[in-house]
Amino acid sequence: MEAAGTAACGRREENASITVDVQHCGGSVLLSVSGELDEDAGAALQEALDGVTACERDLLVDLHGVTVMDTDGLLRILDVHRRAECLGLRVLVTGWQAQPQQCMAQVAGMPGSGSSSGERYALGGFRRLIEDRAQRARDSADIAAGWLPRA
Repeated sequence: MEAAGTAACGRREENASITVDVQHCGGSVLLSVSGELDEDAGAALQEALDGVTACERDLLVDLHGVTVMDTDGLLRILDVHRRAECLGLRVLVTGWQAQPQQCMAQVAGMPGSGSSSGERYALGGFRRLIEDRAQRARDSADIAAGWLPRA
């Protein structure tokens, strides 16, 4: 783990494909994510969220630096969102780039250019829909790859 440069109370979690900068400011926490958001992002996101407590009020997840996301990455973001809500934090995920937003829209079953899935993400029912569909897509991919037995 490296220091996040000049940011007070900041730290950086990273692995080969993702970097998560964590900054605390008053009762808010900013997670700035960059790189590829995939299955390997889980450990870096987990470690970044480990320092967040119920003493904070807000969690802002900035995805401006994420240019590539797959279904596993979407599940990782949903897990961060759920864990933060369990701590009583208000959560805002912002900065959806074209490919990650398109991935989420496709999982939600509303593909097409200009999809507003990033804005709809803030709705609880939409998050549950995305989570359910992303998990089913991941399970189907695992079955096709021979990782899980067919039902």
